[in-house]
Amino acid sequence: MSATVSQPKPLAVLDQWEDFIEGRYREGKSQEEFRVYDAQALPGVAEFYRLNHEGQTVEYVLAKEREYFGLNKGLKTIWEAADFLNTLVDDSDPDTDLTQIEHLLQTSEAIRRDNQPRWMVLAGFLHDLGKCLCLYGDPQWSVVGDTFPVGCAWSKDIVFHEYFANNPDRNVPASQTECGIYEPGCGLENVHMSFGHDGYIAEVMKPYIPIEALYMLRFHSFYPWHRHGAYTHLTNAQDREMLKWVLEFNRYDLYSKGHAKPNVKELKPYYDDLFAEFLPEKIAW
Repeated sequence: MSATVSQPKPLAVLDQWEDFIEGRYREGKSQEEFRVYDAQALPGVAEFYRLNHEGQTVEYVLAKEREYFGLNKGLKTIWEAADFLNTLVDDSDPDTDLTQIEHLLQTSEAIRRDNQPRWMVLAGFLHDLGKCLCLYGDPQWSVVGDTFPVGCAWSKDIVFHEYFANNPDRNVPASQTECGIYEPGCGLENVHMSFGHDGYIAEVMKPYIPIEALYMLRFHSFYPWHRHGAYTHLTNAQDREMLKWVLEFNRYDLYSKGHAKPNVKELKPYYDDLFAEFLPEKIAW
């Protein structure tokens, strides 16, 4: 079983990764423009990707799935989980005074303003709750970051692809073919994704929310697929049908920052009703 090696925190704040991604995908960029943009990344962002790409192996991912997907971290309500996430302090972010709960509400309220389905508003609130992995002691590179399949060849569309040069799976022939350990068209639900907050929160919510919302949670950081069209050889008809919902959600995930600071007290009754509509009072984490 792969052990988590103590690592420095290359990102001063987790939002540095999100800011990098927002800038990368703000407009339609050519491959050359992606290359230029990536070359200008902050040193901490580049180091974060190096650690991520070297550390996300099949062995590591399977070990993390065993560790977390049993949902043995106790029972919490959604508000309790959000309050727990609120204790995450990323060495103080000078650009915002928003709490973690207010960040969640920025996304969900943007979705609500557009009269999207209630389950999508819920997904907006839930989608970053998995970042509590940081509070369980996981390194940044195992909590956030663009996600990608492990156990098959890495797409050239993964940002900082060159950092896979030192990933131990490079020396595993079965993991270096196009499909690797998977069958063509097996469906993304049967693919092991690099470990992080996306897969964890989707696993927590799997019994409760519509499949469209689960795709939003599990694949909102799978940019090689939903932005570049990579890994279609692994997808099935369900994935192709759900892609439109992941893309719809991504508009809010990337671009909801900057809206007015949410008033948690005023909004709480609406979200109490929303949570009660879809979820039991306490959920296994």
